[in-house]
Amino acid sequence: MKFRTIFILFLAAISAAIPAGAKSRLNDKLLNRPYADMRRWHLGFGVGVNTFGFNFTHNGFVTEGGQTWYMEQPTYSPGFCVNGLFSLRLNEYFSLRATPGLWFGNRDITFRDLSGTAEVAEYRQDIKSAYIVCPIEVKYAAKRFRNLRPYVVGGFVPAYDVLKKQGDFLRMKGPDMMLSVGFGCDFYLPFFKLNPEIKFCFGLSDALTHKRPDLVDDPIRTDVSSSVKKATTKMVVLTFFFE
Repeated sequence: MKFRTIFILFLAAISAAIPAGAKSRLNDKLLNRPYADMRRWHLGFGVGVNTFGFNFTHNGFVTEGGQTWYMEQPTYSPGFCVNGLFSLRLNEYFSLRATPGLWFGNRDITFRDLSGTAEVAEYRQDIKSAYIVCPIEVKYAAKRFRNLRPYVVGGFVPAYDVLKKQGDFLRMKGPDMMLSVGFGCDFYLPFFKLNPEIKFCFGLSDALTHKRPDLVDDPIRTDVSSSVKKATTKMVVLTFFFE
């Protein structure tokens, strides 16, 4: 008989040998904060890391010198985020929550001339951002199993970027709106709940400012910035919430 079969039979024998009352008492001892989810309001905070990115749409613009500029983000850098947590229990499985906070990060953008005729064929720009965000989301949690409870979450993320530097190739607008979807798990610890969560955010509108009077005297930056039709934000956010 294989070891795997012997091990399964051993576990079954141990389980059958424990009286029903004893198993019930054992399960009670393993439950941390058994009534935590019954509260109508839940408060907490979160800290985490993120990455910011762009989805570029080019317009095929060709400069007077015959150059065609292409934009991409070859690498992603980690950022930092901090959030508050305000959650309203709707029923056993659904809750409505707001997680206002600050997200800090950057995007390293490369601009390349596809024609190969430019005097300088490549430029770079490090776009730093500091977003004030207020995600409004609906959370659906599965039935609790012992001291964990997986969930999915989705909603909208209104955001405002307070860093808008003059004179760069690309300049961010202030306001932005993103769609968010993610998943996580509630871990019930003796004194609080720990909720690690990963979330994906997708911009719904153009994040760039296209009217650039500050570049009138800078033809290179004007040509490069004129080559993009729009850029929508994309983010991955990993947060550890404490309730």
